[in-house]
Amino acid sequence: MLSEIRPAIVATLFFTLLLGVGYPLLVTGVAKVAFPAQAGGSLIRKDGRVIGSALIGQGFTRPEYLHPRPSAAGANGYDPTASGGTNLGPLNPALIKQVKAAAEAIRGDAPGTPIPPDAVTSSASGLDPDVSPANAARQAGRIAAARGAAPAEVQKIIDAHTQGRWLGVFGQPRVNVLQTNLALDAALPRAQAKGP
Repeated sequence: MLSEIRPAIVATLFFTLLLGVGYPLLVTGVAKVAFPAQAGGSLIRKDGRVIGSALIGQGFTRPEYLHPRPSAAGANGYDPTASGGTNLGPLNPALIKQVKAAAEAIRGDAPGTPIPPDAVTSSASGLDPDVSPANAARQAGRIAAARGAAPAEVQKIIDAHTQGRWLGVFGQPRVNVLQTNLALDAALPRAQAKGP
């Protein structure tokens, strides 16, 4: 019986070491060499300290900043430990109420212009770091007024941070909120513009 069990134990240990230890170490090593920023979490630093990730949304609310999508992650939103959407269906009265409230809250940003869907709905993760170019452009007037700048200056910064479709085919054009807000602070500084 031991002669039959021994190959099974040896094979289990071998494949555990090969696939449970060796392969993950190899993949991690290749990733750190080939894609060091991505393997490290796509962290964004300012003055030598980490202030966020290009992959995780933050809740900017001050008028001089580009605002992200609404978030359903955690009790107050933007909680990376509680990532998740609302799970409310399109006909759910609670979702309709949330969308109407969000639309009313931002209607003054650009009166008379359509409100992009991503301005009033949360993403599946609740931590989407990007907004659509239409959503960002709709906020340019508010940001310009709060910073004492021309809307065209703000729009130029937004345009410079608009990313197209990956390989020209996949995904949608998008604007990273944190990176754009850092660029706004660098190009159009304002004494009160210190954080989210």
